[in-house]
Amino acid sequence: QFMSDVKATFVSAAVASATAISTAAQVANNAALTLTASPYVTDAARQITITSGGNDSGISFDIVGLDETGAAASERVTGGNAGAVTSTEYYTSITSITAVGDPAGTVAAGTSNNVGVPMFEGRMRLRGMYAVNTATGGTISFREGTVGGTINMQFNTVGTADTAEYPDIPDNGMLFVGGGYITYSAANMASITVFFA
Repeated sequence: QFMSDVKATFVSAAVASATAISTAAQVANNAALTLTASPYVTDAARQITITSGGNDSGISFDIVGLDETGAAASERVTGGNAGAVTSTEYYTSITSITAVGDPAGTVAAGTSNNVGVPMFEGRMRLRGMYAVNTATGGTISFREGTVGGTINMQFNTVGTADTAEYPDIPDNGMLFVGGGYITYSAANMASITVFFA
């Protein structure tokens, strides 16, 4: 009896929220932000935003958590001038965000629209996909090895909410030697199911 070796990964992420991780509040010199949950767990691996009410361009913020693979991750992000800055790393959870210096006003932390998630973390062949669009079109990237890896394929969603796309993949599939990752904006795609072997 024939048994298919095709598996599936489903990815869905809510749109960005500037205050999901920490609501806007005064933060003392070299103090930690108060998280809305400890740790704060994201719905999908995504970049984090820190929004400053004042001019914090002369200080920075240390982010500590887990990356898109669940490994420990941390980085130092320079503050913004009455605006938001975005992390380089993609996080599945946040343990702490700490000011390095004295913030000039309120500080909030939240989730950006930038999502980066593994399809599969080992050698794989992408066999197919089923994507559900949002009202805004955008580009979805399929990357080799990491969220910052070489782009093996891209496709554009259409800006019609709740419509679906089922793009063709070559018969032999698309090989990702070191694992396959998807990066996209949650503003451009509601969800995607990828099929791989």
